[in-house]
Formats: sequence, C-alpha cells, structure tokens
Amino acid sequence: MRHWRRTRRAQLDEDFREWALARQAHLRRSAYLLCRDWHLAEDLTQTTLAKMYAAWNRVREGDGREAYARRVLYRTFVDETRRGYRREHTGVDLPDPGVPADDPALRMALLDAVAHLPPRCRAVILLRFWEDQSVEDTAAALGCTTGTVKSQTSRGLAALRQRLRDDGGYAGYDGGTGGAGMGGAGMGGGATRVAGAPPRPARTTDLRLRTECGR
Repeated sequence: MRHWRRTRRAQLDEDFREWALARQAHLRRSAYLLCRDWHLAEDLTQTTLAKMYAAWNRVREGDGREAYARRVLYRTFVDETRRGYRREHTGVDLPDPGVPADDPALRMALLDAVAHLPPRCRAVILLRFWEDQSVEDTAAALGCTTGTVKSQTSRGLAALRQRLRDDGGYAGYDGGTGGAGMGGAGMGGGATRVAGAPPRPARTTDLRLRTECGR
C-alpha cells in the first residue's frame, strides 16, 4: 500500500510538472496584464501554481485544471487589490518576450488603457477577451453573477474606447456587435486617425487582446 501511494504521488507530481511547464508562461503573461508589474506577476503566478499543486488530484482531469487556474489567478489578484494593493506605474515597462512588435503603438495604447481600468473590471475584460471566456465562465471564475460580468464588460469597453480616443490618437470606435475578440464585443467599427497620430495599423478596427498582447 505504501509503495502504491508513493508511485501514485510520483505520477501526480510528474503530471503537475508537465502541466506547469506548459502553462506557466501564459499564467505569467495574464498576471502581468492584470497588475502591469513583473515582480507582482511572478508572485501571482507562483501563488496560483502552489494552489494548483495542492488541488491537483482533484482538478487535473479534463478542462477542470484550466478553469481552476484561472479562478485562482484572477481571484487572487482581485483579493490583493481589496487588501490595499495599488499598482504604482513608473512609466517604464519591461518588454514581454514573445509579444509581436508589428503594431507597437496600438499594442501599448491598448495595454495602457486596460491597466487603467478598476481591478475587477480589468479582470472581467481580460477573462472575456484575453482568455476568451464566456460570460458564464467569467462569472464562475470571479465568483459573481452573469449580470455583473455583463455590466462590467460594458463599462470596461466604454472606458477603453474613451481612453483610446483621448490618448491613443484613434477616434470613432462606435462599432457593432458579434464575433469573438474586442471588435466583436463593441470595439469594432470605423476608426479615424486624428491629426498627429501615428499611422493607423491595418487591424485597428479589431482590437483583439489575444492578438495585440501576443497570446
């Protein structure tokens, strides 16, 4: 019996190591988008992995592990903000390895706009359009109602549109609905570059977090 338990534990540990190696980079990028601080992102990632390891025998099958990892990461971030954490943005961001640089102006404008959203609203926007989660799955991850997710999504997208118009040099984000990604959630539509702004990228009408942030 003891030998069986040791063998079983070794198998679980090996499964967890394989999963952690495969998903750690994505968790760290998600954490960075939440807090815009690489040191805090590393702390959030390690906390998530520690809790994942403790629950691995229960959540490792199927899609349960991914849902649990999202729930731990995003709830930990929101809880930390409630305890008084505030991001102090110095204006200097370390580069994210693996992020494409073909559209740096739009990417940086979008990242900055997301970073200025309130913590829970930021978490909702990232779950919906970075993690590509449904309203129901986002509500489950954050432990809130679907109504809260919908209202936070609406407010968040409105704030992003306004900030991009004010600070990013792009105007006219009055697009419709339909389809996945930022464009399909109401960020699409005609975008008109204002005077003095950088040249408009080819895909400014489809502000997809998963594309611009290098998923």
